[in-house]
Amino acid sequence: MNRFFFDTYALIEIYKKSLRYNGYKEDVGMILTKLNILEFTHFLIREGKENEVEEVFTKLSSFCVRYDDKILIESAKMKFKFSKEKLSFIDCIGYNLAKRYKVRFLTGDEKFKNKENVEFVK
Repeated sequence: MNRFFFDTYALIEIYKKSLRYNGYKEDVGMILTKLNILEFTHFLIREGKENEVEEVFTKLSSFCVRYDDKILIESAKMKFKFSKEKLSFIDCIGYNLAKRYKVRFLTGDEKFKNKENVEFVK
């Protein structure tokens, strides 16, 4: 089974039933952080789906991994290194966790299109 770190972009595309993400819905190991769930929750509220928030938060929480200060430091360095690209801290944390867990970073965010260890699906 392939495993990926699911960026919030990927979560949203799967929720929207994007055909491009069909191959990532079953028989795929997912990891993410509560920060990704936070962003996804914001998306749900913005879409008028506030009634789904608690159920989705609970369901996705089982896929969360913890991170330490080292990941935060690496993420701060990454954000600085790519400051012209205006990466978010949450994306930097996810990208660095994907490297730590030796999985690919699944996203459709153009800012990550040409970065190593990225499974880019627009």
